[in-house]
Amino acid sequence: MTRPLRFTISSDVRALGVRGAFAVIEGLDNRRRHPAWDAFLTTLHETLRRELVPDFVAGDPVLAGFRALHDRIGRSNRRFPASAEALVLLFQRRGIVPRISPVVDVYNAVSLETRLSLGAHDTARVSGDIVLGMTRGGESFRPLGEAEASVLGAGEYAYMDDADRVICRLEHRQCEETKVTPDTHTAFFILQGNAATGRAVLESSLDRLLDLAARFCGGRAGERWILD
Repeated sequence: MTRPLRFTISSDVRALGVRGAFAVIEGLDNRRRHPAWDAFLTTLHETLRRELVPDFVAGDPVLAGFRALHDRIGRSNRRFPASAEALVLLFQRRGIVPRISPVVDVYNAVSLETRLSLGAHDTARVSGDIVLGMTRGGESFRPLGEAEASVLGAGEYAYMDDADRVICRLEHRQCEETKVTPDTHTAFFILQGNAATGRAVLESSLDRLLDLAARFCGGRAGERWILD
């Protein structure tokens, strides 16, 4: 029997103002796209075209909250934008929601709706448990889509597994090794927020993710955590 994944958050990350909701979702089907997804995506596009006006990024408090976090730890927002901001800017420039795989498409949709930064990690590819903590310097991080790993400096909040491997850097980018694939059945989902996202926002966003994952990917909710 597989041991349940343990997830912990360090006190220094809490003190920074990082907030979030997290969950394990089991029974995922990341191979077959649900026939109702196209209709859902059409409705989402219509909503986003109304909401994501040209000055949206500058005025949105959630996206501003990520920039404030980066300022607190001395990381460039230009080099390390929150993934939610990158998705919004992509939609504004090209009018598209990326189509990658059923699981990734679902969490990208929730990110665009809520402006939380979302990601998912195949639990079968995670080494041991996960901690959201501050880097000490020297941790290995291989960005999604890259062939080589880099070594991070100290002072960043990051999600790390028991191999001292960074699986997600800030809320900017996740690693290659734990990405979801067509064979993923269980994943650890991150919905990261900041001081602008209170408990009610985190809980409703997690409920939205769980609902869409169940509807379009057959997922079943496992353990969940709220950091507010």
